[in-house]
Formats: sequence, structure tokens, C-alpha cells
Amino acid sequence: MFRYKQLLNLKLTLRNYKAQVNEALANVKAMNKVLKLSIPVRQQTN
Repeated sequence: MFRYKQLLNLKLTLRNYKAQVNEALANVKAMNKVLKLSIPVRQQTN
């Protein structure tokens, strides 16, 4: 959940509830695809 909140917009842009659910599922699918590719999404620099 931390990674989801960090990478994706927390506010849903669509007004319809079913559309919001689909938007959230699309975000999760995109995040899973990035994680599956083992691409480092964010690295902390000092």
C-alpha cells in the first residue's frame, strides 16, 4: 500500500463510483507490471 500511495495519485479523478473502481484497478495493474519487471521505481539519495 505504501508503494501505491507513493507512486500513484491518491485522488481519483473520475466521479462515477464504478469508474473510480476501474481507475484504481488500472493503477494497481500498472504498478504490478512495473514490479514484475523488477525495475527500481524509486531510490533514496543522500
